[in-house]
Amino acid sequence: MSLRLSTVILPVDRWQQGGRAKWQRAEELGLHAAYTYDHLSWRTFRDGPWFGALPTLTAAAVVTERLRLGTLVTSPNFRHPVTLAKELISLDDVSGGRFTLGIGAGGSGFDATALGQEAWSPRERADRFGEFLPLLDQLLTEDAVTRQGTHYSAVEARNIPGCVQRPRLPFAVAATGPRGLRLAARYGQAWVTTGDPSLYEQGTPAQSVEAVRGQIEKLGNACAEAGRDVAGLDKILLTGFTPDRARPLESLDRFVDFAGRHQDLGFTELVVHWPIPDSDFAADQAVFEKIATEAPAQLGG
Repeated sequence: MSLRLSTVILPVDRWQQGGRAKWQRAEELGLHAAYTYDHLSWRTFRDGPWFGALPTLTAAAVVTERLRLGTLVTSPNFRHPVTLAKELISLDDVSGGRFTLGIGAGGSGFDATALGQEAWSPRERADRFGEFLPLLDQLLTEDAVTRQGTHYSAVEARNIPGCVQRPRLPFAVAATGPRGLRLAARYGQAWVTTGDPSLYEQGTPAQSVEAVRGQIEKLGNACAEAGRDVAGLDKILLTGFTPDRARPLESLDRFVDFAGRHQDLGFTELVVHWPIPDSDFAADQAVFEKIATEAPAQLGG
């Protein structure tokens, strides 16, 4: 099975001062897709520039033609399905049907309380995601929706003409727990993981591969329960959060070795961070571009 190579471009540059050029360069390099984080700020970048995901992706849609675009990932932290659906339909239209929604339950941190709410417990977060995703699916596939939920509701919410992509734009569901994996099996066109976070500091690459293998087995079980073949889901690894960290981007050979090990597990797409100097995602731009242009052929892409 061939392996697609994509990138994630963090929204840290003013559009006219480097932002636009990155998205255009991603297309020139032949990458499959370019994603961005859907956050209000993020970790080590909190005290610096950070722009909105959906306006950035809309601008990227206008200056590219073939590159798929998406979020990795959107969450309920500061989104509501009704307003999000309208924005997604608009973005799918502007991009000519090139948009993929990466979506997950979200996590703790600034985004979790930015609107003034109390931090949600893991159980409440899962409960909310369990309402959020089905309602969003309905909003993107029906002209008018009325639905009453505990956390999210819609009253005569209209979304005409709907998505360019039919029956709706694809969902790439980020999940590792049982409830999230069941949602991925039911609603996802793709599944997303960053690996096992408990191994990031002290784990080994071999342990990480085995942990991810276990995640894929659980995904397969969830698909079987849903009456679905797990082979029908794309499997996406957002890199940079396994014990390998940035080492795969140090050379083409190292990346091909890293990518090959994950391709053997069944991954169909690897996403690497666009280099940002003096950050957690620092890497040699020339090596990154060499990987982007030469690695897919070596991996059968």
